[in-house]
Amino acid sequence: MPVKTSKAYLTVLGVPEKPQISGFSSPVMEGDLMQLTCKTSGSKPAADIRWFKNDKEIKDVKYLKEEDANRKTFTVSSTLDFRVDRSDDGVAVICRVDHESLNATPQVAMQVLEIHYTPSVKIIPSTPFPQEGQALTLTCESKGKPLPEPVLWTKDGAELPDPDRMVVSGRELNILFLNKTDNGTYRCEATNTIGQSSAEYVLIVHDPNSLAGQNGPDHALIGGIVAVVVFVTLCSIFLLGRYLARHKGTYLTNEAKGAEDAPDADTAIINAEGSQVNAEEKKEYFI
Repeated sequence: MPVKTSKAYLTVLGVPEKPQISGFSSPVMEGDLMQLTCKTSGSKPAADIRWFKNDKEIKDVKYLKEEDANRKTFTVSSTLDFRVDRSDDGVAVICRVDHESLNATPQVAMQVLEIHYTPSVKIIPSTPFPQEGQALTLTCESKGKPLPEPVLWTKDGAELPDPDRMVVSGRELNILFLNKTDNGTYRCEATNTIGQSSAEYVLIVHDPNSLAGQNGPDHALIGGIVAVVVFVTLCSIFLLGRYLARHKGTYLTNEAKGAEDAPDADTAIINAEGSQVNAEEKKEYFI
């Protein structure tokens, strides 16, 4: 019998190695351009690399595929470029490798970012309307990395004028027994190794009596409402009078010409009945 042969082609998948992220040096200053590279070797066919930042995929990346020395597998790398800001501090950047040999379980590498930035400062008063005789606390809320500590308080560009009543405790400025001499511009300044920032608060001490008057009833508003009500009432009376005048009744009396001169009531009635033809000459109107 003749010999018969057949061939089969076997493809062995190359499982990619666990990816590695390079290019990060901690810390990074706000505004710097960062370049991260993710690389994996040993994949066949070439693996696919995807980038994620806070679980949101980044599409604009560079991709490079090279054959390994054995000429059977591939080394794949991808580069991510972006400019960092303070919102990137603590963000996790993930490099994910997808390949058919991984059975739908991708391999990942993660890099948590550390960004240093200048402080941001805000002054928060304990009350929106400071009054004479009251106490006031101004809180200097500062955020930065590294954390600025401590803060510096000044008034009108100089040191605090009354240390006995103006006490600094950490980030708080406590002013005891406010008076009109405390009016002015208070400044809070925060500094860290990256830079310096400040905020200002203009203090106006109010008279308690003036604030009480502002909170009382608005007499002008009440007077205006009363005037409107009176005006509407007068207009209604005027319009009602005109309406009744236009719809007055006309009534013919039993008196007729000559009836007034009758000697007695019977004659007057007879004269009146006999004079109905001239009854239009005498009329009496009622509203």
